[in-house]
Amino acid sequence: MSIVPLERATFVGLSSEKEPWLDDLHRFGSLEIIPLGGDEHVAVGGPSSQSREALKFLLAAPQRRRQVRDRSQFDATEVEQRALQLQAQIQSLESERDDLLLRLEASKPFGDFTFASPEQMNGLRLWFYIVPHKDMTKLPPNQDLTTAWEVVGRDHRCCYLVVVSAEEPQGMPVPREKIGSRSPHELRQRLEEVELAIEDAQAERAYLTRWCLLLARSLAMLEDAAARAGAAMQTSDLAPVFAMEAWVPAEKIDELTDLADQRGIVFEHRPPTPDEDPPTLMRNETRLEAGEDLVNFYMTPGYWTWDPSPVVLISFAIFFAMILADAGYGMLLGVALLFLWKKLGRSATGDVMLTSAEDIEQGQPNPQRTAGQRFRPMLALIVLLSVVYGVMVGSYFGLTPPPKSLLGRLQLLDMDNSQLMMGVAVLVGGLHVILANIMDARRYDDWQDGLASWGWATAVAGGLLAGAGAAIPAVQPLKNIGGAAGIIGLLMVVAFTARHEKPLRRLLSGLLGLTKISAAFGDVLSYLRLFALGLASASLAAAFNDMAADIHGGLPRIGLLFALLVLLFGHALNLLLGVSSGVIHGLRLNVIEFFNWGLKDDGRRFTPFRRKEGSTWN
Repeated sequence: MSIVPLERATFVGLSSEKEPWLDDLHRFGSLEIIPLGGDEHVAVGGPSSQSREALKFLLAAPQRRRQVRDRSQFDATEVEQRALQLQAQIQSLESERDDLLLRLEASKPFGDFTFASPEQMNGLRLWFYIVPHKDMTKLPPNQDLTTAWEVVGRDHRCCYLVVVSAEEPQGMPVPREKIGSRSPHELRQRLEEVELAIEDAQAERAYLTRWCLLLARSLAMLEDAAARAGAAMQTSDLAPVFAMEAWVPAEKIDELTDLADQRGIVFEHRPPTPDEDPPTLMRNETRLEAGEDLVNFYMTPGYWTWDPSPVVLISFAIFFAMILADAGYGMLLGVALLFLWKKLGRSATGDVMLTSAEDIEQGQPNPQRTAGQRFRPMLALIVLLSVVYGVMVGSYFGLTPPPKSLLGRLQLLDMDNSQLMMGVAVLVGGLHVILANIMDARRYDDWQDGLASWGWATAVAGGLLAGAGAAIPAVQPLKNIGGAAGIIGLLMVVAFTARHEKPLRRLLSGLLGLTKISAAFGDVLSYLRLFALGLASASLAAAFNDMAADIHGGLPRIGLLFALLVLLFGHALNLLLGVSSGVIHGLRLNVIEFFNWGLKDDGRRFTPFRRKEGSTWN
């Protein structure tokens, strides 16, 4: 549950060993190549979109041929390249065809004409205008031979003029029509040639569609080939040697050392320096992997920060449950999850994936875990917490059990007690912000660098204690304790916000840091949305129940049917709103309020140079 330490590796070898060495690294699959002489942040080894673009182009063909399954005459690279060439060719031809049609339409009112040669025109040119009748009086006098004009056509709205002039005429009432330098006859002739060329290209495209099935099965191979070619361009070559650099997980150094010794490659490695910006590789247990997806949905933590995946996963599930606020809805989600459980555990080929994280670490076959597999533990946690919290607030599809019943005794919170529920929401928010600052403080090697974050954690904790003392008479002494803790925390903020600066600058930076007091107050209060949305969900459920009861009471017979329809539609709508609110606001409180205090640096994901699953390229 942490960010994996990386090493910066340098390789030097003979140029003759470059290709075999890149093949070995491609199979090794645990390093990210650093482009030499370029931007370090350009990832090498990621998927190429070209092969997928080629397949998409062929699948969208108006006509398709019967699929060929025999690979003996199939060349994936050739089909990909030819499909991409045809795509560019067809796009160019269609663009030219559209331009020709526009020019033909623009020249049509001026009749069928041809352009004389420049020698015959003696330096003069033809300029075409469409002038409304009301603007004809604004034309310049038709006496100067250098700007003579003639009306060649007219209709009920406009006159069509041709002006003879060496330069574009000035003072015309309307802009000129852009017809080009080709006559209508030449335009029609070229249009026919273009349309025939498009037909020929579409026919060849239809021919290539017979390879769609085989091309789809070769996507991994083609993307591997593209990644392999891209990696070859990221080395520094100075015959008779080459050099390359890469980020490598520290745990893989020994394995990489053995591989380099086998190839006769000079290999050195060192930890990253503080001024470098390595990529971030997060590693979590299988049941916490969905937390990485939630984190990366918004940002990737910087290498020098910490991995918030477990915290985000658990807090997201808690927030979702507080917003849904109904045990009945939680049970419905659980039933839906049971029906989808096996489907979520299947790979793209339909096989159930059972490989554990331990097998992968030990070098066993490493099938890529699907999104469904990664999210199954998180979905199960959401269902569990939703049911538990629903029982705590005593809501079952908007119904509250009798106080003396078993379910009634399990109710610990009263949703109708606004002061209590607002206090719970503020407490959750404060604890979340405190945890963010504590985790941020722990990431520093020098504990004194984290004292500012400890100060904010102490200040927020003091504010919670002071608020509790003010709101609850029985614990009023907490008010003074919380006030003292808040003052101590703010003094720590002033003293350690910029502890490496000179005294005066350190003091000014510390005082400037106090401006975040309003941000801390606002962020904690932002968690009141947990109470507001939970109350809204419970109120809507109760409202639909009352509406159905009124309909059933007013219409004794057919009213039962309408009442059931109201219940079905109302609770389905409320559940949909609850789930969407839980996802949106559950994520928001993590990626905005929590990250604002806990993650100060943004990073980029580690992109390994590795072969894709199912690739047969070599």
